[in-house]
Amino acid sequence: MRIVFMGTPDFAVPCLERLISLKYDVVGVFCQPDKPKGRAQTLTAPPVKELAVRHGIPVFQPVTLKNGAGVEILRKLEPELVVVTAYGKILPKDFLDYPKYGCINIHGSILPKYRGASPVQWAVINGDSEAGVTSMQMDAGVDTGDMLLVKKIPVDENETAEGLFEKLSVLGADALEETLAKLEKGELEPVKQDESRATYVGMLSKEMSNIDWSLSAREVHNRIRGLYSWPGASTVLDGKTLKLHKARLSDKKGNNIPGSVVESDRKFIVCCGDNKCVELVEVQLEGKKRMSAEDFLRGRKIPEGTVLGQQG
Repeated sequence: MRIVFMGTPDFAVPCLERLISLKYDVVGVFCQPDKPKGRAQTLTAPPVKELAVRHGIPVFQPVTLKNGAGVEILRKLEPELVVVTAYGKILPKDFLDYPKYGCINIHGSILPKYRGASPVQWAVINGDSEAGVTSMQMDAGVDTGDMLLVKKIPVDENETAEGLFEKLSVLGADALEETLAKLEKGELEPVKQDESRATYVGMLSKEMSNIDWSLSAREVHNRIRGLYSWPGASTVLDGKTLKLHKARLSDKKGNNIPGSVVESDRKFIVCCGDNKCVELVEVQLEGKKRMSAEDFLRGRKIPEGTVLGQQG
């Protein structure tokens, strides 16, 4: 089967790797254009492009797929199927309709929940006990197509979005392999999504980083792990930004002042809005390196009762 693959970030790499290992005829790869990265703003290829180049697969990085630009490339490649995983742009209808078997998307959620750009992060932020991937037949909507296959895994209460990304990217490759096997055997049974259960999540932003200590301890904990590693969670300590890389729920009772430090000897424990607490495990003060909270507290005295999040 002649396949065009479309994907850009690390999340999409296992799916392309699986297609290659299964000896599918991957005739081309679409990904987003190279972007400046780091302090030097060096133009850097996305992970999917790097993999495709290593395997000698032609790579296409069009700025737009509109006005027939995408279909023109497909006409040259003549794919029977397009596989999409975290490509980063909406595909126009003429593109979706071109391949014999259409376009199949591997999406990082249990649809119809978490349609949109950041399903994995919001599964963690919302404290979901399970997450998953869905393969679907793409249509003109945003993650609205008929579902072909769903695979699920449990989510540990201390799992970060980054860790869950890695697990779901591999699960996505498993879902893709199984979906293609069913397609070749004519065994796919598309299922329409229940629109009444649909939710949509947009992209994360740096503005979300600042922790609201008036939330419950579990909500604060979920936000810290859900925003890791980008855009990351943070608060303010003595007028400086304190990044919160890792936390866990604490059994210690609070003092009814959200954001106040209730223990700062060897453990860094903070009261939240429900008078329960989170323990900060790994932190990074503005201008300093990341370290364990225990090491951080050895070098800096923080009086109990100090309130985090206060500017000035």
